[in-house]
Amino acid sequence: MSLSDYILNEQGQTQVRDKVKISIERLQHFEPPEGYYLAFSGGKDSQCIYHLAMEAGVKFEAHYHITTVDPPELVWFIRDNYPDVIMDKPEITMWDLIVKKGMPPTMNQRYCCAALKEVRGKGRICVTGVRWAKSARRKKNRKALEIMTSKAKDKMLFEDNDSDRRLFETCIKQGKRIINPIVDWENADVWEFIRNRKLKYCVLYDNGSRRIGCIGCPMNSRAGAELEAYPKYKAAYLRAFQRMIDKHGYAETSDNWKTPEDVMAWWLYKGKKSSVMAGQVQLT
Repeated sequence: MSLSDYILNEQGQTQVRDKVKISIERLQHFEPPEGYYLAFSGGKDSQCIYHLAMEAGVKFEAHYHITTVDPPELVWFIRDNYPDVIMDKPEITMWDLIVKKGMPPTMNQRYCCAALKEVRGKGRICVTGVRWAKSARRKKNRKALEIMTSKAKDKMLFEDNDSDRRLFETCIKQGKRIINPIVDWENADVWEFIRNRKLKYCVLYDNGSRRIGCIGCPMNSRAGAELEAYPKYKAAYLRAFQRMIDKHGYAETSDNWKTPEDVMAWWLYKGKKSSVMAGQVQLT
């Protein structure tokens, strides 16, 4: 189904459910006096929440969190099409993070997101483009309304109903309150919204990318090909890996990281038996 689907009411009658209207109502219902903190990535989902906030008439400021491994095309797209988006510089670069953590980021150890993206917006009501359709895990662990605390296990999730809305509004726990207005949208909904409004989108989607973000992101199955397309970034990663080895002395460890190329091979091909080098650790 596209931007509208069908539900059964209490009388067993079929009703149309307008997803755009529901998303706008979510934003209007919780608008704070100071306005929302809208997390803008430049991707298709964040474009939707940006334009939904505009259509809802709510006050907000959009922030793009620079990670230092941003695709140039993405940065250019944001600057050309969303000049009001605030570009927030990180306190530490990805290269220094790798050295500090002693390993490259992985699917199970995504310290980069926590350090470069998720540190902003504390004390604000934040709007994100999180959607269930991106993964089954998100459907289980993410809701339309959330409160994030310093401890992940203390995260509070709320259904989009009257009682939970009241609880979300009055909750005074210290943490970052989050609204995910398009949490129940499918990929087709996102693209229909963009097409209907004739919005320009980042050229990386037309170049074959299904998701756009940090170059070399461990969540991207095309990370290896992506690094080949951006050789300067690949070289920067290798330099960071060398600094990491120099600091932590991995030549004597079970990881067998003697060169930055060893680290790169482990990073890109972990879990693939035909590609993992002897003595390397596999993350599952």
